[in-house]
Amino acid sequence: MQVRDLGVCSWSLRPSGPEQLVERVRQAGLQAVQLDLTPLADGDPAWIDAGAILADAGVRVLSGMMRPRGEDYASIARIRETGGVRSDALWPQNRHLASRVAEVAARLGVTLITFHGGFIPHGAHDPLRATMISRLRTMIDLCAGAGVQVALETGQESAACLLAALDEIGRPCAGVNFDPANMLLYGAGDPLEALRLLRPWVRQVHAKDAEGSGQVDVWGRETPVGQGAVPWQAFMQEVRALPIPVPVVIEREGGERRVQEVAAARTFLQPML
Repeated sequence: MQVRDLGVCSWSLRPSGPEQLVERVRQAGLQAVQLDLTPLADGDPAWIDAGAILADAGVRVLSGMMRPRGEDYASIARIRETGGVRSDALWPQNRHLASRVAEVAARLGVTLITFHGGFIPHGAHDPLRATMISRLRTMIDLCAGAGVQVALETGQESAACLLAALDEIGRPCAGVNFDPANMLLYGAGDPLEALRLLRPWVRQVHAKDAEGSGQVDVWGRETPVGQGAVPWQAFMQEVRALPIPVPVVIEREGGERRVQEVAAARTFLQPML
């Protein structure tokens, strides 16, 4: 048994604040979250006491998430230009945000944060690749200085490209947040093959489902867990065989029945844990 915990991404439940987050987590039948730390880092008054409120309610924070500035998911072409650390114009803001998120994570006792690095170029001699690798090292080092590890989310590049980038970054405190649906949504490869390739680097798994579009640079379609193309029995068997125990965090980014669909995902996944 290598699954450490089952939780839900806070943003999937679209809460207005930590009190509503607690309510919706309970409605979904769960007791743990991955918490979006960006509003806390920004000093949003609605979230300023989130750590204490979640702790008092017995909701554990499994990990944190950072939303890089300026990301635009209107199309794959737009997120390729704006995602992660790729934008020169937004890099100073994102560097500062990483520092603030790391401080918040350390204060809350959160030891892992995740985000998309952002479409790392495949070509070893591409100057943009070297720039992005350098920026990712900076962000990882900022977090490490606060005692926080980083897991880069899968999907915006192939598993082979991400593996090579992690080797080049050369930081033992860096790893992967593996999202099988993203591999399908971006057309980045087979989720099972990707998980096997990235196996030593996986620090957390997102339980999200999708169907691929079969077309280059055209979004696939996200679905409720169990209704897409992720082969869940085989996938969870690979997760259970990972070399370290990792949290599995349910993520739902579409639809209007988030709480109900997260609860259904919990029921669907629990026999596989």
